[in-house]
Amino acid sequence: MQAALLLLACLWIVAPTSGESASGSHSASKKSKQAAPAASTEAINDGAANQGYVGTAACSRCHLEIANHFAHASMGHSLTQITPEFLKTLPVSAAFYDAKSDHHFEVHAEDGKLYQTEYQTNITGKDIFRNTHPLEWIIGTGENGFGALLRRGDYLFQAPLSYYTRAAEWNLSPGYQNGDLGFNRIIQPGCIYCHSGRPQPVVASPGKYTTPVFTQTSVGCENCHGPGYAHVQAMGRGEDYGKGADPTIVNPARLTGQLSDDICMSCHQAGDARVLQTGKTYQDFRPGQPLDKTLSIFEIPPTRENPPQDDHVEHYYSMSLSKCFRMSRNAPADRQLRCISCHDPHVEPASAESPAYFNAKCMTCHTVASCTAPPQARQQTTPADNCIGCHMPRRDIRVISHSSDTNHRIVARPDEPFPDETFNQTTAVMPDLIHLDAIGERGAKATAPAPLIRLQAYADLMMSKPQFKSSWLKTLSELETANPESSIVQATLGRRDLDDHKFSEAIVHLQRSLQIDPAQTNANVDLSEAWFQSGHAEEAIAAAKRAVELDPFAAPLQKTLVFRLINGKHYEDAEAAMEKYLQNFPEDDFMRKMLAIARQ
Repeated sequence: MQAALLLLACLWIVAPTSGESASGSHSASKKSKQAAPAASTEAINDGAANQGYVGTAACSRCHLEIANHFAHASMGHSLTQITPEFLKTLPVSAAFYDAKSDHHFEVHAEDGKLYQTEYQTNITGKDIFRNTHPLEWIIGTGENGFGALLRRGDYLFQAPLSYYTRAAEWNLSPGYQNGDLGFNRIIQPGCIYCHSGRPQPVVASPGKYTTPVFTQTSVGCENCHGPGYAHVQAMGRGEDYGKGADPTIVNPARLTGQLSDDICMSCHQAGDARVLQTGKTYQDFRPGQPLDKTLSIFEIPPTRENPPQDDHVEHYYSMSLSKCFRMSRNAPADRQLRCISCHDPHVEPASAESPAYFNAKCMTCHTVASCTAPPQARQQTTPADNCIGCHMPRRDIRVISHSSDTNHRIVARPDEPFPDETFNQTTAVMPDLIHLDAIGERGAKATAPAPLIRLQAYADLMMSKPQFKSSWLKTLSELETANPESSIVQATLGRRDLDDHKFSEAIVHLQRSLQIDPAQTNANVDLSEAWFQSGHAEEAIAAAKRAVELDPFAAPLQKTLVFRLINGKHYEDAEAAMEKYLQNFPEDDFMRKMLAIARQ
């Protein structure tokens, strides 16, 4: 067995990996026809102990008509638990073959539950592996399709197949075209925050959630209006604010345009990098507060040769480049273009009604005479005189098959050039990134974010865009003396020294970082590598084990642990680790072959 495992160690350097960063799912599911439920006294009372959140049912007691309208809008059914009744509305039978991996996938319903299966067969038709899991939630809003979520223990995952409405078929979920992730693509808090009402992720444990996973499934009233406990209590006491501002609840229409847009940006503006403020989670954002106090969003500045072209989750940025937005910035608050100028989250018109609905929105600022297009051209749109059809055309989403999205840069004509402001939005302190949600002035006059936030943004971008390494190093140098007690700074110094093959220095920094904050997966990964490169096999194994404990469903981490065990000549432990790996990742053909070699 030792010879076989040593061969495995040699082969490891060419082993494929499937590590990835989490991204948002695409849109999805059927619309619920049920009226909003009444709130229980217990649910309202729980609000006092649940950070003030009481749930949409509590709001519906006084706002039933609005709640019922919202339940039929996209956000109102962004996440739906799969029940026998709901199952009747879904396409539940499908088979899909992925030639790239030689793996088969199936969707089927049984006993009121929805299942997905992945399997592979040999030339005789016998199963090489078969992996089946029940699905618990449908995720999405129904426009482009829907995905599915499942639980394994305390962890939440995306299913490998999604349904695409335009193609009317089940196919690989977004991201699975780049590698088979099986049933192990964890759902990150930043993703599920935007697709549900109130998820309960465990801090510093990727993909892990408390029970219940959601205190409310779909996006609800409090996602935009903030915690409702104080408001429910005040209304219960008979307080009446008339037409004045109600201090117990947030009304986005009464906020400044920027604070109102911040609520929408939290989910409708992905940017190229998103960095949480130190000690913050996605759950900490409160409507009415600047988004940047919780989350900073950065965009790589476009150039005239490479102007902005993405529509997918880039709605605010696209809108901010429109003439309508820029020309109205200095107008009175009620005349400024903001997200809710055109979108009423409570009401979503049907497809046939959308052109007339949005035409009316356009006519609040424009007139029929404003349009200079020839009458014949206006009559050729579907339907005739469709403002958004010409000025906000839908375009294919490059990262999601069979899907399209609306271009929110409202153009007078298709070939309208981008405004000069597009290419002059960076600051002297941060010339290579645009801080989209800066507090106060935005664009070239924005206040620079804290160095620690910039450092994390550069680190995130540098993984796929090496041009940011110089900015990363420059910012790190600034923080090395200014903030040496930060676990993030020490971990980054360790990564820098590891890259420079200064292994002993890297070990010092990484150990110091982990003393400050032991729950850092990447710091343990880097420490394992530094120990390994220094010839300390046992220490490398210990750090790799800690990384796996912190993130047990990351395949590359478990592969690294197996390699460390082989290198340390713990052959039986390595074989056991491979067996455990294949229990979680049976779709990994490479590991299966390596285990067969080890058993020879």
